Amino acid sequence: MSESLAPIVLIGIFVLAAFLLVLPRIVRSREASRDGGATAAPSRPSTPPPLAEAAPAAATTEVPPELVEEIESIEVVEEAPPDEPPRLRDRIGKTRASFAGLLGVLRRGGKIDAAAWDELEEALLLADVGMTTTQSVVDGVKARAAAAGADADADALPDLLRAEITERLEATATDRSLHHAAEGPTVWLMVGVNGVGKTTTTAKIAKREIADGNKVLLAAADTFRAAAADQLAKWADRLGCALVRGQDGGDPGAVVFDAMDAATARRTDVVIVDTAGRLHTKVNLMRELEKLKRIVERTPGALQEVLLVLDASTGQNGLTQAREFAGAVDITGVVLTKLDGTAKGGVVLAIEDEFQVPVKLVGLGEGADDLVPFDPAEFAAALVE
Repeated sequence: MSESLAPIVLIGIFVLAAFLLVLPRIVRSREASRDGGATAAPSRPSTPPPLAEAAPAAATTEVPPELVEEIESIEVVEEAPPDEPPRLRDRIGKTRASFAGLLGVLRRGGKIDAAAWDELEEALLLADVGMTTTQSVVDGVKARAAAAGADADADALPDLLRAEITERLEATATDRSLHHAAEGPTVWLMVGVNGVGKTTTTAKIAKREIADGNKVLLAAADTFRAAAADQLAKWADRLGCALVRGQDGGDPGAVVFDAMDAATARRTDVVIVDTAGRLHTKVNLMRELEKLKRIVERTPGALQEVLLVLDASTGQNGLTQAREFAGAVDITGVVLTKLDGTAKGGVVLAIEDEFQVPVKLVGLGEGADDLVPFDPAEFAAALVE
């Protein structure tokens, strides 16, 4: 019997040994299975992931203070309108250049001799002051030098010249503002030949008045120049002001008549009339201006300014134009355009000397804000600095 059990015992030992060898692997497999079930997260977890990890963009709100200040300063610069008008000194470089040689001679010191006076006369002529006005200015400076006992001091001449120019210009007018009617609509007639920038100047003046809180109406009375009314219409749309116009080639007087009616009905503060400037029909043009003036004057006190627009770059030729217009209508002031682009800025002196009419506004650039009030003292200082 012992012999018959021996094989069974051996088989049992063999099975037990095999089981003991396989058991650890079974245990590890079950543990791995349990771990695998834990990592296979359900499709809807009980708690969502933290928002800070899901939205890294929140970190971008933490901008360094210095960067915030820089960004804010840039925005202010871009959005803020210019605080100051353009400086006359910075915009009349070509006219100032006419005096550069003179100032160079004077700064070397020495006596105010005949050569110094010749230099002064030449500088004034180069600036297109004109012979008559130049001689008058030189005589005035000589009188100042003698009164100050400064004949031997050339360094004093720039100050004497500045004082002479300032006093001459201020003698023409101390008030260079654009006048307004005490009540009812104010009317300003803009006159001048074609090509001087009259229509653009009309719009720039309108912009200034609107900025001052006035209600403005533009009258397109230049019915003969192609697209003149269209140009003014674009400005009116841009500025947000009213416009009265007629048919091309129509009666300018009818435009002004309608503009006066519209201004009264709408309680308009300022009416600015852009007129024609056709030199080839000079006689008819002047009669037309006289007619427009009479139409406006039917409203007592309405006509406050007749502004002659001149191109500074034409120099002494502008005086010829001024004589023609002054013979037809009473000019109350001059608007001198393109003063920044010419060496002939001295024509300011010639205009005021001959006509005793003040230069009220000067154009110092093409921008809408580059039309500024004329300041005699600033102009004189800019020439000799």
